[in-house]
Amino acid sequence: MTSPSQATVAEKAAPAAEGKTPAGLSPRQLMWRRFRRDRAGVISAGVVLFFFAVALLAPLISSLYGKDPYTTYGLDRPELLDPLTGYPMKPNGGVDGEFWFGIEPKLGRDVLMQLVYGIRTSLLIGLAATVLSTLTGIVIGVLAGYMGGRTDYFLGRLIDLLLSFPQQLFFVAFMPVVTALFVSPQKETPTYFRVTALVVVLWLLGWMQLARLLRGQVLSLREREFVEAAKVTGASPWRIVRKELLPNLGTPILVQATLMLPNFVTAEAALSFLGVGVVEPTPDWGRMFAKGANFYEGDITYMFFPGIAMVVFVVAFNLLGDSVRDAMDPKTTR
Repeated sequence: MTSPSQATVAEKAAPAAEGKTPAGLSPRQLMWRRFRRDRAGVISAGVVLFFFAVALLAPLISSLYGKDPYTTYGLDRPELLDPLTGYPMKPNGGVDGEFWFGIEPKLGRDVLMQLVYGIRTSLLIGLAATVLSTLTGIVIGVLAGYMGGRTDYFLGRLIDLLLSFPQQLFFVAFMPVVTALFVSPQKETPTYFRVTALVVVLWLLGWMQLARLLRGQVLSLREREFVEAAKVTGASPWRIVRKELLPNLGTPILVQATLMLPNFVTAEAALSFLGVGVVEPTPDWGRMFAKGANFYEGDITYMFFPGIAMVVFVVAFNLLGDSVRDAMDPKTTR
């Protein structure tokens, strides 16, 4: 007959003998293990990292490729474009060993470099707006949920008011207003100012959903026993928020951020498509769509590459958000 102490020793030795991972892993290590088992999440993370690497290494890619997004190769070399229509002479938009993604109709700029630098511009704007919106949503959502009372009421009404705005319409309406406030209509708006204005507009109209979500989470968490225990020990509100509440809000914050970024990137592309975002000569994803819409009858290839890239980018980010949510909270189901 086996004694209780011998049984306990045998149970502890069994996982090691079977080659299993020993117990006692931290929540972060458990999350990482669950994420690595999700093949779609790992592939999506690789695609997302690839896009960021392309944006970050755009100058290096241009140097290795030997071309830039600004040179009008078609105008410098008349044999590349049809003199009557302005479309590439070679089939499939001029795709060949020299121009891997072809050349732009009318001007003959390299499509690959236009796309690489366009991704860089759109990701820069989208990432800046995401960071600002996430920080604003965290501050206002946690403040409203934890303080309650009149603070919660007024911040809640502010969130409801801003959520009632049709965002796409206000994006289009606010951009000319913001630029007109600081730049005279007789002067050309500098590129850096347009980029700053885009980030500000996206930020001001993009933080409310995260704030409302966190407000609801904090309203529930502040009644939990560990928060009450922290209050009894005399912990300050700042310490309670930093040590007790924020660690329990990591999942919704991270998931919402992964959803915000592709939304902001597509919103920025839409503004540039409509002519109120980034303008020539700065490469931009949205402006490539706008030009492709004008050239699709004679050269649909010019829209094909940025279109495929945008679809892959958005789908990868959405799948990554789902995988991160499932890894951080395995009780949720897709």
